[in-house]
Amino acid sequence: MVRFIHSADWQLGMTRHFLSPEAQARYSEARLDAVREIAALARTERCAFVVVSGDVFESNHLDRQVVIRALDAMAAFDVPLYLLPGNHDSYNAASVYRSKAFLEHCPPQVHVLDTFGVVAVPGADTELVAAPWQTKLPLHDLVAQACAGLSAPGHAVRVVVGHGAVDDGSPNPNDPALVQVASADAVIESGLVHYVALGDRHSTTSVGRTARIWYSGTPLVTDYDEVKPNHVLLVVLDGGSIVVEPKLVGLWQFLRQQFDVNNQADIGAVRDWLDAIADKRRAVVKLSFVGTLSLADKACLDDVLEHYADLFAALETWERHTELCVRLDDDDLRDLDLSGFALAAANDLGELATGEGPDAEVARDALGLLSRLAGRSS
Repeated sequence: MVRFIHSADWQLGMTRHFLSPEAQARYSEARLDAVREIAALARTERCAFVVVSGDVFESNHLDRQVVIRALDAMAAFDVPLYLLPGNHDSYNAASVYRSKAFLEHCPPQVHVLDTFGVVAVPGADTELVAAPWQTKLPLHDLVAQACAGLSAPGHAVRVVVGHGAVDDGSPNPNDPALVQVASADAVIESGLVHYVALGDRHSTTSVGRTARIWYSGTPLVTDYDEVKPNHVLLVVLDGGSIVVEPKLVGLWQFLRQQFDVNNQADIGAVRDWLDAIADKRRAVVKLSFVGTLSLADKACLDDVLEHYADLFAALETWERHTELCVRLDDDDLRDLDLSGFALAAANDLGELATGEGPDAEVARDALGLLSRLAGRSS
């Protein structure tokens, strides 16, 4: 029996444009915390080794500090840690794995699977079959290349470590680098390998017919549409049996929600939904709105969003999916207490705000700001 952890897509050094510098610093540290959590999990679960199936780093062009801090986190591992170059950190001439910072500070238990071939895991009766990315644009199935010519493994457990999209359901079926699922299944069924550990897809996913080809997903969420991120896979291979168990390691969340807003009660529902989210400092939220609001109600919604923007790691409005009209009625005009050119401008903005496109969006924002400023000065 062998127990190991399959992870991928750490993407250390990743930045998110919607995070403030303060939130970005916490997010970057959370990625390192996830690495340390994986090390602790490997210890608790008595694992023989850990594999990271590509994209350990966000790119090959990172500040030295990012690399040094990453290696410091990797020093927490008590077992061999195997890193596979992926499409983000391919093993080319400019690879981060060839950098002075990496080579001089890499802990002894960290090994880079930079060449194709079989690597024996010390003391585990296990062989890794490495399929590294050595270029950003491979022209064939790297997993198939790694498996070509394999002989029978004898008593050893054999694990393929690969990276990339699979052909099953790919939006780009003509990509020559797609991993051919049927081919990988056939290699498993022949007994030449026992598990294929893939990276690239950030969602925890099983593919193929053998239940032995998995994407571990990312250990820390990176986007809204990921399915079951924040996990690694604990894999137990025992004779002919296999158990694959997702284990939580990351704590951030990316949440997306649409609201129909037409009155104060609807705005209250937005407030309640935001308020109910736990651990707001580690939550990124994107909201979209559909409906029609009076100027006063729009100002109220803006106040709610402004308040919660200070609590969350990030709070965005998904403009592409927002269809929110602002209705400037007589009560709004009376409350604004405008006259002359200011009143005429407000009326013009009100007409423009009922339309669509960038000008309407600017007009709605201008009316909202006008209402809020008027309210604060009264």
